[in-house]
Amino acid sequence: MAKQSGGNTAQRVEALVRPTVEGMGLRLWDVVFEKEGPDWYLRVLIDKTDGTTMDTDTCADVSHALDPILDEADPIEQSYYLEVGSPGLGRKLTRPEHYEAVQGQKVSVRLYRANENGVKEFSGLLTSREGNTITLEGPAGPMQFELSAVSTVRLCDDEDLFD
Repeated sequence: MAKQSGGNTAQRVEALVRPTVEGMGLRLWDVVFEKEGPDWYLRVLIDKTDGTTMDTDTCADVSHALDPILDEADPIEQSYYLEVGSPGLGRKLTRPEHYEAVQGQKVSVRLYRANENGVKEFSGLLTSREGNTITLEGPAGPMQFELSAVSTVRLCDDEDLFD
């Protein structure tokens, strides 16, 4: 299991790489610095802004563009592996701009504790995030959740994708 590092490293790297990623016409989804086993990984997650599918050539181009920037700034003391990739279909929503980017799409919400009916997991169309409240439209109507009660929110995988 991955062990998260302090957010300061990821924040420093994000500030360094954001102009380059956005200058290439892409969205910087997230920067994660984490330890897996004995190794550290710096993961730069990118997405296309036009809704098309991310491809390996684009990821490679971004990686080549970021290498000299990270080498020059040297924001990380220990050795690490740089990985540039897509956040994937089941991407986590962790920032206000994530919710804005996927508004109207199906998401799943997992609560820390089950509600009064014993349910911890919900899904529906994301209709809004206002402050610390997210609203989904489900089969039985609108559902609201306070982010403080939410463990994770993810974009739902498209069930029909592999049919």
